[in-house]
Amino acid sequence: MKRKALAVGRTPRGPGILLRDLRTMIQQARQDVARRVDSTLVTLYWNIGQRIRQDILKKKRAEYGKEIVSAVGRQLSADFGQGFSEKSLWHMIRFAEVFPDEEILSALRRELTLTHFKSLIYLEDPLKRDFYAEMCRVERWNSRTLAKKISGMLFVGIGAFVNH
Repeated sequence: MKRKALAVGRTPRGPGILLRDLRTMIQQARQDVARRVDSTLVTLYWNIGQRIRQDILKKKRAEYGKEIVSAVGRQLSADFGQGFSEKSLWHMIRFAEVFPDEEILSALRRELTLTHFKSLIYLEDPLKRDFYAEMCRVERWNSRTLAKKISGMLFVGIGAFVNH
């Protein structure tokens, strides 16, 4: 007697349920890995920025420090790629400058991506930066939504509404 092969997607539970469930499991695992990698990179970039600020720049923008950052960037780029160029190191330094509190960073990194932080670090007004970070956290904005809200000057609009 010949046994019929069970078609993919056909299980005793019903047609397609197994395949759907397995796809969901795989997608969720991929998303979890991506979030963990991103969170680890956020921590790494902040730690690099913090270390350079403390050891080289002494929490200032000393002229000699610029030369050291440039040399370190060239070496790290050669070792690890363009993600550690001089320009990238200055982004990391800025990141550590505008988010100096490691506890706040730790809370935010669970919900914001590196791309969120890259958008936030160049907002000069700390109140505006905190506002957008909190909106990302509460409203679960992705980085594109954040960029649109910043360019649409949502903060200015809300500030005008609150003041009237």
